[in-house]
Amino acid sequence: MTLLRKILILTFVLISSALMATFKANPTIWFAFLSNGLLLFILLIYHIFYEKRFSPFLTNFIVFNYLFLWMAPIIQIGHFTDFETAQFPNNFNYQPALILFGNILIFCFNLCFFIAYLFFKRKIQPVVIKYADLKQQILPILIYSILFISILIFIYTFPVVLDEIKRPYWQKGSLSKMYTLVINKSLLFTPLGGIILARYYTAKSNKKNMNYYWVILAMILLLLILLWFKNPLTEKRNALGPLYITLIYLFYPKLLNSNIKMMTFMFFSMIILFPAVAIFTHTAASLNEIIQQPSILWSKGNDEGLIKVFSTLHYDAFANILATIDYVQIHGYSWGHQLLGALLFFIPRSIWTLKPLGTGQLVGRFLIDKYHFNFDNLSNPLVSEFYINFGFIGVLIGAIVFAAIIKKFLNWLNGKHILKRYLAFYFAVYLIFLLRGDLLNGIAYYIGVIIAVLIIPFILGRLLMYLYLTRPKKDA
Repeated sequence: MTLLRKILILTFVLISSALMATFKANPTIWFAFLSNGLLLFILLIYHIFYEKRFSPFLTNFIVFNYLFLWMAPIIQIGHFTDFETAQFPNNFNYQPALILFGNILIFCFNLCFFIAYLFFKRKIQPVVIKYADLKQQILPILIYSILFISILIFIYTFPVVLDEIKRPYWQKGSLSKMYTLVINKSLLFTPLGGIILARYYTAKSNKKNMNYYWVILAMILLLLILLWFKNPLTEKRNALGPLYITLIYLFYPKLLNSNIKMMTFMFFSMIILFPAVAIFTHTAASLNEIIQQPSILWSKGNDEGLIKVFSTLHYDAFANILATIDYVQIHGYSWGHQLLGALLFFIPRSIWTLKPLGTGQLVGRFLIDKYHFNFDNLSNPLVSEFYINFGFIGVLIGAIVFAAIIKKFLNWLNGKHILKRYLAFYFAVYLIFLLRGDLLNGIAYYIGVIIAVLIIPFILGRLLMYLYLTRPKKDA
């Protein structure tokens, strides 16, 4: 384990040092990025050396900030040749004052979050056990019930899922927003709850009776249905990450059950593996050319490889923070209107006629109007969500509230409620999506998973328990 820590720290330092050493920018901007990088390094040292409690939340908080708000903008800005005409991936112009202010907001949010996180983490209490209290006869029936519902969903959605599999990735889907939210982002996760309960049941079973083998069969069927619903042909790859990593943690927890293991896995996956694969898929050079001249992969002149990867909208988070700051300078703060729209996402626009757009779409339309961009479905990181609502004070308060929410999920992760435990782990990986934003989609999609994985089994479990307790008693 000590060796793993050394490898991670050495890799982090080498990548960071190389980026800062080759980063040609205004000295003030250079120092601002250096400050944010040092803060992330402090968080990393605390997380893998001093934090005793398993916290995948802090892991993914660090990974997101390092990749999207530090590494990506450094590469983008470092690639600019003419600062007068330079533009970020979202067409936002290079503006040193806004870049500096954006870094200040990120630094203050991260620092405030870290302090609040340390404070709240001391108060973590385990939650009471739930599903272990179900009678041994009830839990298999609950798993079979979830399997039955999953089969019904499979039959109902089969034509649509099949159409999604056949549809080319570049072609726009025909699904309505309501279908996407209710079915695709919620009900299609229903098998996951059954898989978690089946895994729990088989792990706790003292003897391998018929129920044990029927539950194994149900778990296999639920896995097949889930993989039919959620695979690279039906879902974006970044949306599959939380689900597949949660399944790894469910079946092979020893691979990811410590801060150093989780941090190493996420760091090398998100910051090294995925960009490296993308470099090879984006470059036009042949394998022989790459072998003869490896610098092609990150060559500025070739405009391929590393530069092209980080110039895509996948890495627009920092640029969208700048665009949000610019939007506020012109239109002012929303004073909670955007936040209210995210929290009340479930209210239809037909009822709430003044319901705000998601902040990503709002800022996207601003970029279309002012900077001639051609796309409005953009991300909007959590830090700029708080800024557009309440300004700098909103960023500080938002960081504290966010830390309190993480504390709640740490309770779930360390508690004995089996579904909450894995929903908390899922949320930890999902943080990459939530932190990138926007908040409206981030909240709506995770609530959908909670409904499928926690609420549906809860209702079924209560119903089955009621039927069990009110069943006719046999005469003595």
